[in-house]
Amino acid sequence: MYITRFNQAKTYEAPQHDDMTCFRLQGKEASPCHQMWMGMSVIEPGGQTGFNESNVEKIYLVIDGEVTIFCESADGSKSEATLSKNDSCVFLSGEKRQLKNFSNQVAKVVLIMASN
Repeated sequence: MYITRFNQAKTYEAPQHDDMTCFRLQGKEASPCHQMWMGMSVIEPGGQTGFNESNVEKIYLVIDGEVTIFCESADGSKSEATLSKNDSCVFLSGEKRQLKNFSNQVAKVVLIMASN
């Protein structure tokens, strides 16, 4: 078993993540987990990610606040939704996605994805 205490979690830089602090909780340099990794993003009001696709599935779980998510599927169809505390979503490989915090409160989002 490997425990990461949040107050000891290391931050990491993610490209095109504005007004966000990203913490590595498990996997990569945080623990010996090899198949997946987990992080948490603290998104300030007005913060956002870029609108990009990934070659792996990504699971997001909102644990505080709310974020609006935007998606463009591989077939070009677009959708958006606002997620609140305890809501989650998955983006499939090849889907473009973006998270934005339009609220005036900090949002916290857990990300889980395969290691690549």
